[in-house]
Amino acid sequence: MTSSSYPSEHSGSRDFVKNSSLYQEFLAEREEILKHKWLESERLGYDIGFERALLDWIRKHRENWRAHRRAQGLQQAGGSSAGPASAAPTNR
Repeated sequence: MTSSSYPSEHSGSRDFVKNSSLYQEFLAEREEILKHKWLESERLGYDIGFERALLDWIRKHRENWRAHRRAQGLQQAGGSSAGPASAAPTNR
């Protein structure tokens, strides 16, 4: 295998990963953690860091956030006309 053929062989798999529902869920969850980090840092008056925000968000919000995402996905799959999908509620 030559080094010049390496990027073209794997670009399709990178696109597949980026378009996968698992990766999209990861990105959405990461965005919620970053929001939580910002809100908690503002509330406390200092940067709490990603790791603390991650652990705090998992403990306090992840279960409800995922349940909301699942319910939202079921509504969309069922053809519900309840309006456009909104972001998951924040539990802060």
